[in-house]
Parts: sequence; structure tokens; C-alpha cells
Amino acid sequence: MSIRSKRRLASEINVVPYIDVMLVLLIIFMVTTPLLTTGVEVDLPNAAAETMDFDEENEPIVLTVQRDGGMFLNLGANPDQPLAPDDVTRIAAAIIRERPEAQVAVKGDGNGAYGNVVRGMVLLQRAGAEQVGLLTEDIDDANDNGNGNEEDAS
Repeated sequence: MSIRSKRRLASEINVVPYIDVMLVLLIIFMVTTPLLTTGVEVDLPNAAAETMDFDEENEPIVLTVQRDGGMFLNLGANPDQPLAPDDVTRIAAAIIRERPEAQVAVKGDGNGAYGNVVRGMVLLQRAGAEQVGLLTEDIDDANDNGNGNEEDAS
């Protein structure tokens, strides 16, 4: 009589190679992630923006930001006087409460600091504007007739 030994097949997966691969991938991602977040100089493409249609009854709220950071609102008691940031927020909030459907936009000097335009946008958002557009000049119109049309690039 022969005694047969019953051998069972081992149905376990060896996970050691998978752990090794995962550790290698983790190291690769840890090394490459800081490289992805650094700034890279790029040339942005030019794009034509849609023209904003303004009617006289619903004049938009436009915050003009000068090169030096001076801010002017087209609506209010003195549109030709520079305003402090608190005054911009206060006046814009009053206009937005009165006319919540009014379009809101920022018109910034192209040679000014980008941070000044962003500060203007933040002030308008604090005043209650849900969407803030950017006004630009159409390059073709500015070259053709010299006066340029304001367009929305938001």
C-alpha cells in the first residue's frame, strides 16, 4: 500500500514585486512633482475676444486700473477721481445691490503690474460681483482705425 501525500497548490500572490514597483513610482513622483510646479516662460497665443454689447440703460460697472495702481470707477459721484480700495468696494457694492444684473469688468493698463489688476478684481468680487470680465482692445481694430474697441476677454 502506498501512501500518497496530498499537496495543495499555494494560491497566494507574491506581492513583494508590486511593493517594489510602487516604491519606485513613489520616488519618481516625489522627484518630478517639484519640477512641474516651477514657472516656465511661455508665449501665450493671441485670441479674438467676443465683443460685449452695452446698452445705455444697463451701463456696465468698469474699474479702471492705471499703471501705478490708481483705481477709478466709471459710475459714482466722481468717476475722474482716484479711489482708495475701501471706496471701490463700498461704491461697487452699492451699485451692485441696486443693479444686480449689471455687468462688471476691469480695464487694466497693459504696462501695469498684473497684481494691481488682480487686486481690482478681488475688490469687485468682495463688493458682490459674481463674474468679473477683463476689457481689452482688439489688436486688428487698434491697428486699422487707431481708436480700438473694448472687448471682453473673460
